[in-house]
This record gives sequence, C-alpha cells and structure tokens, in this order.
Amino acid sequence: MKTYQAKPNEIERKWYVIDAKGKTLGRLATTVASILRGKHRPYFTPNVDCGDHVIVINADQVVLTGKKLQQKKYYSHSMYPGGLKATSYQTLMEKKPEFVITKAVSGMIPHNRLGRQMIKKLKVYRGSEHPHAAQKPEPLEIEA
Repeated sequence: MKTYQAKPNEIERKWYVIDAKGKTLGRLATTVASILRGKHRPYFTPNVDCGDHVIVINADQVVLTGKKLQQKKYYSHSMYPGGLKATSYQTLMEKKPEFVITKAVSGMIPHNRLGRQMIKKLKVYRGSEHPHAAQKPEPLEIEA
C-alpha cells in the first residue's frame, strides 16, 4: 500500500476564527501553528502547505502566566555596533499585541519558504471585529 502525498492543487482550505480572550499565549500559539501547518488533517504532508487560514481576534486580551509580562523581553538588533534593543512584553502588549501572537506562532512553524507561506495565512486583530466575514470563518474553541 502506498502512502498518500497531498498535492497543493487538491487542498481545500477552510477559515477558522479563534477568540484569544483569556487564553494563554503559548497554548494559543501551539494550536494556531498546528492548524496553519495542517497537522489536524488526515492527509498531512510535511513538505506541502496543507493548512487552513486562521483569524485571531481579541489579541490584546491574551494572557501571559507568572511574571512573564514584566520579565520577558523581546530583543531586536539593527546590525550596527551597540544596536541591541530590548522591549518588555508589557510594552509590546500595549503598543502592538498583534506582533506578540504573530511572533509566538512564527517561532513554531518551519523557518524556510514553506513557513513563510504558512504565516501569511494568519490574520491577527486587536479587537473583536475582523474584515473576513465574506470567507465565512468557523469559530474554533480552544481548551483552557
């Protein structure tokens, strides 16, 4: 018996909407990354993008446990000497909470062309409104 290999033109993509209100960042990110990769499908193929589109709403109400909100840092470098910048997650959550979720999810998918293609299917919004009603997204509940 041969193993089934999914082909990119045979894949039907769905749209899911996830409410991040009160959800832990890491647990939310693992679920979203799994859906983006397509691991919930019976015909998952590692070298083909067979995942679905994910819309995350209420990104500003995601929760970090413990003292991570004050102690966890996001580092970026300008590639110039002394160009290291550190920002706390509390500052990031106030200014751009969409970036926090996108950064957590992008760290959990492959770091290659396929991963860059997968992360484009993630849409994150600060509030409870999103402009993707025409795609008829299905609500997806995550266990706390």
